[in-house]
Amino acid sequence: MDGKKCSVWMFLPLVFTLFTSAGLWIVYFIAVEDNKILPLNVPDRKPGSKRPPYISIAGDTPPASCVFSQVMNMAAFLGRNHKGNVSFSLIICFKKSLKPLVMAVLRFIQLKPKVLNPWLNVSGLVALCLASFGMTLLGNFQLSNDEEIHNVGTSLTFGFGTLACWIQSALTLKINLKNEGRKVGIPRVALSTSITLCVVLYFILMAQGIHIHASRIQWGLVMCFLCYFGTFAVEFRHYRFEIVCSEYQENFLSFSESLSEASEYQTDQV
Repeated sequence: MDGKKCSVWMFLPLVFTLFTSAGLWIVYFIAVEDNKILPLNVPDRKPGSKRPPYISIAGDTPPASCVFSQVMNMAAFLGRNHKGNVSFSLIICFKKSLKPLVMAVLRFIQLKPKVLNPWLNVSGLVALCLASFGMTLLGNFQLSNDEEIHNVGTSLTFGFGTLACWIQSALTLKINLKNEGRKVGIPRVALSTSITLCVVLYFILMAQGIHIHASRIQWGLVMCFLCYFGTFAVEFRHYRFEIVCSEYQENFLSFSESLSEASEYQTDQV
């Protein structure tokens, strides 16, 4: 498939990466201007000064928290932030995880007919889904409102997000879609390495109470995650995904069989 026939699905990871990263930096600048957090470029934190510029703290109080929730809404295209009981908030979380989950499912479908042992592809899907759900917990259960659930979201996002990056890197190199495995896989391995180092440094600095440096590492970590999601555009540009509604028939070809028999230039059906 030539460059003039790139699928519009390539814009899904790009839009997610660009708009989410831009939205998070807007939250940061609002919190700095509102004197809620220290700037990232301060030499060190002075005793009794403002709070360190963690993303969770930047989006913890209005007006930055309002923008933070809206960033999550736009990332998922639906849902709105509510402060209510836990069960209703969890429903909103599932709605807000739509877009990352869509990318995770599309990636799983894209690789399914190519892998011989499906366990690695299934593991990548599960890890991305858990990381996406963790992101929604971070956005809905702010640090000052429910620290326990917020910390669960942090663990899910950073832990399973890092695992998902390594799995997808391995799949990229192993499957080698369109003979672009090395071209995409090497940057993904580099990003996965950076993410892993950032996670380790983040928790070490947090444990030692060096919050300014820990917050800087956290911002770098999140930007690496978002850049990683953006790299899915490389493979998505070769594929089209459609939802097919058909009357049930006993001899109707199964989804897996349809994908296996489809040529590399045909439409992938969901």
